[in-house]
Amino acid sequence: MKIGMTLGKYSPLHKGHQLVIETALREMDQLYVMIYPSPEPYSVPMPVRARWIRELYPQVNLIEAWDGPTEVGYSPEITQMHDAYILSRFRDKGITHFYSSEPYGDHVSRALNAVNRTVDIDRNTVPVSGSLVRSDPYASRQFLSDLVYRDHIVNAVFVGAPSTGKTTIAESLAADYETVWMPEYGREYWDQHQVNHRLTPDQLVEIARGHLVREDRMLLQARKYLFTDTNALTTRIFAHYYHGSATEELERLADACVSRYDLYFLCDTDIPYEDSPDRSGEANRADMQQQVIDDLHRRKIPYIILHGSLADRKAQVRQVLSSFKKFAVLR
Repeated sequence: MKIGMTLGKYSPLHKGHQLVIETALREMDQLYVMIYPSPEPYSVPMPVRARWIRELYPQVNLIEAWDGPTEVGYSPEITQMHDAYILSRFRDKGITHFYSSEPYGDHVSRALNAVNRTVDIDRNTVPVSGSLVRSDPYASRQFLSDLVYRDHIVNAVFVGAPSTGKTTIAESLAADYETVWMPEYGREYWDQHQVNHRLTPDQLVEIARGHLVREDRMLLQARKYLFTDTNALTTRIFAHYYHGSATEELERLADACVSRYDLYFLCDTDIPYEDSPDRSGEANRADMQQQVIDDLHRRKIPYIILHGSLADRKAQVRQVLSSFKKFAVLR
């Protein structure tokens, strides 16, 4: 039985790494992948990196080396340290082939008494490196799977009652940052399906689902940021406002919003109310705004309030984005 092993930080996982893994999967009966800690600034957390591998390659045996060495280099001390750690984890696994695209394949394979199987060590097939991707994921888009690329986008969502400027600021910021924005799907759906200015509970679920489908598509087109106009939290509030409750599915979709977005911006009601057929009046705006605020507090979602004119609000967002790092490590 041929048992392969490969390892890396996968920070981030790119198509060079995937070439090694996929080559091993074709050639081996069984494959172990060990993922190391990544000490680089703004490195993606290990659970996220591990999820990429599990979702793309559910057939591999993934080992998370939380206590693995982080030193790099080829000095005798560092080489011995890594070999000893790898042997402590794999001595009893019967590894027959060690896969890599790095020079360390030579000493690791000798330590394991395994075949040294190098793959594209000169980077001719996939000319990419982790440092190149980290410097600009958008420029390296062709070397990243959709799953990995999507997790590098900062998804900033604008919430608030109707007529608080969410659409205007999302669209304007997207133009400023040369990226895309996610329009409120509920408005489009309401225009097409409302009957007597109402939607059924099941139709509100369709809005939440449809919004997510479109948002996932926009994440793959975004450059560093996606500016999103509302989410399922808003749809859930409409369900409770008009029907007194939300379906179980809509509640689940709303719950998932807590961890889905990187930044929450609450648009204040300090701008003139603009009426439209899908809105219920300025008094309703105040009531719904309070519901939005209460729901954010109930879910313990941190948020930034945006006040003033469009220019004022954009300046506030730019200040937040200038210091926000999605995977920053606090030291």
